[in-house]
Amino acid sequence: MKFIAPVTKNEELTATIIDLTYEGMGVAKVADYPLFIEDALPSEEVKLVVTKVGKNYGYARVLERLTDSPDRVELPNKAYMQSGIAPLGHLSYAAQLKFKQQQLRNVFQKNHLAIEVLPTIGMADPKGYRNKAQIPVRQVNGQLETGFYRKRSHQLIPLEDFYIQDPEIDRAIVIVRDLLRQYHVPAYDEARNRGIMRNIMVRRGHFSHEMMIVLITRTKEIPQLQNIISGIVTKLPRVVSIMQSVVPKPTNVVLGRTVKKLYGKTYIHDEILGHTFDVSALSFYQVNPLQTEKLYQTAIDAAHLTGKETVIDAYSGIGTISLSLAKHAKYVYGVEVTEAAVADAKRNAKHNGIHNVKFQLGLAEKVMQEWRDDGLEADVLVVDPPRKGLASTFVEAVGVMKPKRIVYVSCNPATLGRDIALLQEFGYHAEKTQPVDMFPLTQHIESVTALTLN
Repeated sequence: MKFIAPVTKNEELTATIIDLTYEGMGVAKVADYPLFIEDALPSEEVKLVVTKVGKNYGYARVLERLTDSPDRVELPNKAYMQSGIAPLGHLSYAAQLKFKQQQLRNVFQKNHLAIEVLPTIGMADPKGYRNKAQIPVRQVNGQLETGFYRKRSHQLIPLEDFYIQDPEIDRAIVIVRDLLRQYHVPAYDEARNRGIMRNIMVRRGHFSHEMMIVLITRTKEIPQLQNIISGIVTKLPRVVSIMQSVVPKPTNVVLGRTVKKLYGKTYIHDEILGHTFDVSALSFYQVNPLQTEKLYQTAIDAAHLTGKETVIDAYSGIGTISLSLAKHAKYVYGVEVTEAAVADAKRNAKHNGIHNVKFQLGLAEKVMQEWRDDGLEADVLVVDPPRKGLASTFVEAVGVMKPKRIVYVSCNPATLGRDIALLQEFGYHAEKTQPVDMFPLTQHIESVTALTLN
């Protein structure tokens, strides 16, 4: 029997928004058929037009808001919503924190996990927090522009104030943009894979105020390069590093695999919990410095360290969590699959005079097995995996190694719920999760969960 949706494309109707999706879209139902709607909040009555009809759900657009949610706030620029810079920007910050707490509750409920979700740790000021920007450069109306893409498109919306980025980074992008205009550097043409300047990347140390500019180009040659470099250094005296990354082929990948130094150092310094880190162009480094300290402190507290424990930090990156744990533990072993990150981690340990750490290159599950075969027993395992969560082989390795405690730092509630359910089968149990808002005004959710072996 063929399914017939209760709505048709271009149909206009009035509905009440009943929920938000994990992406922050409003949900309305027509005869149990869900419609997803941007810029619509729970309790709002809206006049809609249906834009797409699928088998299980459809999409609609707001024609008119008949009532406003008490949680609705006005953004200073509609482009922040249109581009996906601030998909939750229309929701009050207090409501955003509750939304993120509820997302975790929903995932745990779906996975039949009885875990308490604590109130989300937020920011005093949820704007201007990002310490890194990757901004596309394109030709718009005959002029080189920097900005952000309209959602689900590669149409650039020119922008100078990116709202969630460090204002000093926004200022630096405008200065670099103006120098590129002054010296007639052609912007990248995506359709024909022509032009030169693809993206501008900027990193800024929140505590050090040091700045790195990365020019991401299609070609190795940049016209008037020395003039551009001297212009950047003159107008931005905090710039200590100018790098170039060449990406010659059409791709959505922003940064090439290698970077070349054009000026200064190959890294900037920054601090987390009193430790200094070298951050290079290719380093993974948390983008919200104030909340990173809260996240890492939450993880340290969850580890219940007394100074006698052996800790393994899987996915150790450039050593940020490992070095933060080291002064609370007997010894910390970090394992990381990226060679450059392991080299950075070793250098960071040396800079900070921390000797009770060891970093090893390799797949965490494989290296952990080798350590176990050598007689190493871990009291605490700390994991901070990418969005895809833990590999099933890693979960099995944990089941064999059986650390007494696991501290799971997650950036994706869906994979967190899945992984906790798998770890439960090996005798692990979690009581509570602490969400930390690392990405205000967006739908992304970080959290810390401690699991103990029954």
